[in-house]
Amino acid sequence: MRDRATVSVSAGVRNVHPVYLDRALNAEAWDVEGTRYIDFIGGIGVLTVGHRNPVVMDRVADQCARFTHSCYNALPHEPYVAVAEWLAANCPIEGPAKSMLTNSGAEAMENALKLARAFTGRTGVIAFEGGFHGRTLATLALTGKTKPYKTGLGPLPGPVWHLPYPCPETVVSVDDAMAAIAKLFAVSADPASVGAVVIEPVQGEGGFRAVDGEFLIALRRLCDENGMVLIADEIQSGFARTGKMFAIEHAGVAPDILVMGKGIGGGFPLAAITGAEDVMNALAPGGLGGTYSGNPVACAAATGVFEVLETDKLTARAKQLGEKYATHIAWLRDLPGGHVIGNMRGIGAMRAFELIADDGKPSPKRLQTLLQLARVNGLLLMPSGEHANVVRLLAPLTIPFDQVDEAFAIIAKLLPKVADIKD
Repeated sequence: MRDRATVSVSAGVRNVHPVYLDRALNAEAWDVEGTRYIDFIGGIGVLTVGHRNPVVMDRVADQCARFTHSCYNALPHEPYVAVAEWLAANCPIEGPAKSMLTNSGAEAMENALKLARAFTGRTGVIAFEGGFHGRTLATLALTGKTKPYKTGLGPLPGPVWHLPYPCPETVVSVDDAMAAIAKLFAVSADPASVGAVVIEPVQGEGGFRAVDGEFLIALRRLCDENGMVLIADEIQSGFARTGKMFAIEHAGVAPDILVMGKGIGGGFPLAAITGAEDVMNALAPGGLGGTYSGNPVACAAATGVFEVLETDKLTARAKQLGEKYATHIAWLRDLPGGHVIGNMRGIGAMRAFELIADDGKPSPKRLQTLLQLARVNGLLLMPSGEHANVVRLLAPLTIPFDQVDEAFAIIAKLLPKVADIKD
């Protein structure tokens, strides 16, 4: 299979693991050779309710029996409206909210930027170091990391200014971050030229770093005072992952636009932007849309996800999973080889831990060793972080607790071998 892929698939499409899936169910996956794995990747945060959740599959089957596609811009359909209604009722937007649906998180962010420009008449955007918002040209401009995403692709659309992200891992305080904004306005950017501030409440590719909630409050005030649109990127953190439906709710802040993806579709390509009515109506009719945006099968899958989020009480379960992850990570530190486990971070089930060298510095070599050994032992893990030394835990929120125990038992027995690796 790998030989076939090498011949036919672009080298730019990298694989973390040379594992070709054949089938999967909830938090378990089997490759084409029949090897069974516990899946702590979850499609990179997509499979919040697990592989082939029966509620989602039933909704999809029912929709496929009716019709599989209609472009909403041409012939609208009820599944699109049903998703928009749920989002209006559940997203933390102040006042009446409206939505548009897209195929991917990057596409959703592109449309959020369009709406911010249309609403404010301004082109400038503030984003943050370590952030990731997509691989299209505009979203790459927002992304606060060069390699491997931006190499050789400049100049990118702008203007975009990247500022420090205040959290324990960056050792940047809220005061420091606000001072950086004040300096930007004094030296480089007129506030009247900035239309949007884009931030991940918990950075995904950045290593599950959670921003200080006081900073989100300060950004809300900054945007209100300067006529800017506050855009929260919850593509990876949304849909109960952090123990609330959306991570920004931990700070009690309402963004002007909420950008979502991944977990909304239950494994089908769907993303969304939901925002304040006046912002979402800023473009003329026809200014938003797309041939496949809000495909009825993907929308039907989303309604199944919404049902499972409620009936399985997944916000509460995310908190329980987060506590279990934290307990296991602390246990790992006390085991032989446990000194390679560094900082633990995240909120709820959106948890991660560092792999560090003997001197305490980030160790991407040890992380790669753990990923490879874990795979051989039946556990799929995913890297992240500025230094590619962070293991992020993205198992479905529906994973049985005994499979969590099994996964950490695998990591535990591998720690001595990981500790043998020197940077």
